[in-house]
Amino acid sequence: MTNLTNNPAGDFELGGDLRVDRMGFGAMRLPTGTFAGPPRDPETGIAVLRRAVELGVNHIDTAGFYARGDVEANDLIRRALAPYREDLVIATKVGPLRGPDGLPAYQATPDQLRGLVEDDLRTLGLDRLDLVYLRIGGMTMDRDESLAERFAVLAELREEGLIRHLGVSNVGPEQFAEARSVAPVAAVQNHFHVHHPADADLLRQCEELGVAWVPFFPLGGGDRPLEAERLGKVAARHGATAAQVALAWLLEISPAMLLIPGTGSLEHLEENVAAAGLELTADDLAELKG
Repeated sequence: MTNLTNNPAGDFELGGDLRVDRMGFGAMRLPTGTFAGPPRDPETGIAVLRRAVELGVNHIDTAGFYARGDVEANDLIRRALAPYREDLVIATKVGPLRGPDGLPAYQATPDQLRGLVEDDLRTLGLDRLDLVYLRIGGMTMDRDESLAERFAVLAELREEGLIRHLGVSNVGPEQFAEARSVAPVAAVQNHFHVHHPADADLLRQCEELGVAWVPFFPLGGGDRPLEAERLGKVAARHGATAAQVALAWLLEISPAMLLIPGTGSLEHLEENVAAAGLELTADDLAELKG
């Protein structure tokens, strides 16, 4: 097992003025293991958040719709970490709305976005949000969907001082360009797979522009599973887990890559953070690429 060290993966200057460690934490799994699963014990989530910060994590990704029953990720973050450390960056997402079953089933209209941002400010106990993504689409990507009108609302809130930086999530290249025509984009949060050309092309654009790339489901969730056999072989050589190798590989792919693996387990949290210190060799990388 790789030892935990201070910031072994390096850092990234988000939006040109917020320096974050490249290994962060995603809060999606704090309220529940899956969107439709039973609520987790809130005290477990609070313990995980406090341990994450102890381990050096200073980038936490959350959303108002990360909730199950009465257990809400934003509430847990505030209870666990407020008053916040000066170097802690909290990113959130707006756009999806929860339906009667509690699952994010609808999209907010432009006139609903201000209320969602204000809700995040209230539940997190902040006067300004460091980074707010506009998340578009549902569980799939709709590359024909325009985001300009909604992104303009967030740009106005940024001008008012309620938001420091803006991001977009679940977008294609045209939507990324559309957003940048409205206001500066500091980060893109998308699915990513190394063998998918469209993902790689958009990542390269982000690198060139100094925009952070933050993959969701970094451990292979959704419809792009982990390459278990390849990862397993490399993991065996390092005495690591396949998940650790997957995270270390993502960090090697691009200096713009910021990871936010989520978990409700203290053990998995420590494994994920330790992956930042896993040094893959040229042979390892060649084998993983296939």
